[in-house]
Amino acid sequence: MNERLREREQRYLMNTYKRAPVEFVRGDGALLFDSDGREYLDFLGGISVASVGHCRTEVLDAMKEQAGQLMHVSNLFYTAPMVDLAECLSKSSLGGAVFFCNSGTEANECAIKIARKAARRRGVEDPVIVTVDGDFHGRTYGSLSATPGLSRNPDFAPMVPGFGSVPFDDAEALEAAVGPGTAAIMLEPIQGEAGVFPVSDEFLLKARELCDRYEALLIFDEVQTGVGRTGSLWAYQQGPVRPDLMTVAKALGGGVAIGACIGSRGAGSVLEPGDHGSTFAAGPVAARAGLAVLDLVDRPETLRAVRDLGDQLGRGLAELDGVDEVRGRGLMIGVGLEAGIDAAGIAAVLLRDGLVVNAPRPDTLRLLPPFVLTVEQADLAVGKLASALSGTGRA
Repeated sequence: MNERLREREQRYLMNTYKRAPVEFVRGDGALLFDSDGREYLDFLGGISVASVGHCRTEVLDAMKEQAGQLMHVSNLFYTAPMVDLAECLSKSSLGGAVFFCNSGTEANECAIKIARKAARRRGVEDPVIVTVDGDFHGRTYGSLSATPGLSRNPDFAPMVPGFGSVPFDDAEALEAAVGPGTAAIMLEPIQGEAGVFPVSDEFLLKARELCDRYEALLIFDEVQTGVGRTGSLWAYQQGPVRPDLMTVAKALGGGVAIGACIGSRGAGSVLEPGDHGSTFAAGPVAARAGLAVLDLVDRPETLRAVRDLGDQLGRGLAELDGVDEVRGRGLMIGVGLEAGIDAAGIAAVLLRDGLVVNAPRPDTLRLLPPFVLTVEQADLAVGKLASALSGTGRA
């Protein structure tokens, strides 16, 4: 690790991240390489961003071609890549209109605006959005207020009013919390930052039924689960209900910042000119990257490989000493460790041994590998984790 780089980082960057002592300089497929030339198997994928692999040729070629033609003109004018990407997203999901932005947080801000405006149109004076404990929706003030765990931090008070939460997967509590004043129920179909916890079909069905009963919107935050991560293009496609709004980002640009709020035909028509905007949203280069990513992911063979590799990893991980539980779907995997095992400590050992993972909670490792992962690489990762758990992991 370059000590001079570390010193400069401490001097010139705000202290908002606890960075691991590695400087990555190159990526290729499921591999990363540091400044000392060491190779790492990436099981974090930039937190579910590099799903098609690092520096994927098809994405790079699309971006290079577009950058040589036009990079930015703003949303005050037409560009074909923006419209092409909106059409692809709409037709592959909810069928309505799309709002583009730059991140998952921004996509959720858009969904919040839509829910509130739709509720006021039907006469709700003080609309409330019901969220779920453990969900993560972002760090700008609207999405932060919709994130129960973070919104309780007094250092950043006051939060935006109009949000309430219920315990995770508690259908009875959800029914008690929803009523005529509810604008929306907003949830992650599989919690990501909390440690990869899938929501039950019972809870999802109750959410859909309550939204229909009270004319509220059902919002799925698919920022982490979307774009093939669970083995279908969108996680909701493996569940029993269809949302009215869906937010996506992370993997959509293959490493380029882009997000989107996708609506059904009804929910997608709520916003009007002047209601919302974003300077850099769906610029031609980012839109071309998104089109290339969708072309790579939305293929039966790709999604089948995600499911098959996820099953393989799940079976292998479940057999390891020290593993208490394996959760998730496709290549979105949470590894619950037995009592007394420190997930952050195991993640540090794995990093020294050339495997990049994440510890979102003290007892859980989160695995989000790129879809180009091979069977041999998956087996290698399981072996590295077995070694780390046995206490024999070495740098």
